[in-house]
Amino acid sequence: MIININETILELVQKDEKLKHILHDLGFKEITKPGMLQTVGRFMTLKAGSNLRKIDLVIIKKSLEEKGYQVEGE
Repeated sequence: MIININETILELVQKDEKLKHILHDLGFKEITKPGMLQTVGRFMTLKAGSNLRKIDLVIIKKSLEEKGYQVEGE
């Protein structure tokens, strides 16, 4: 699966439900709280979320690629 870091987190999780748990483990802890994905996830992109949570985007990309995802976007 191709992941564009500029897509919203909701869009990404709708394409692949496993991403919710992967992103949670990477530091997006609120993603599994009831309602958060449907509210904040609608406008928060992976790139913006990494900045907000202070998670290095390089680490996110590397982790996703190790799990078989192709990551695109700047």
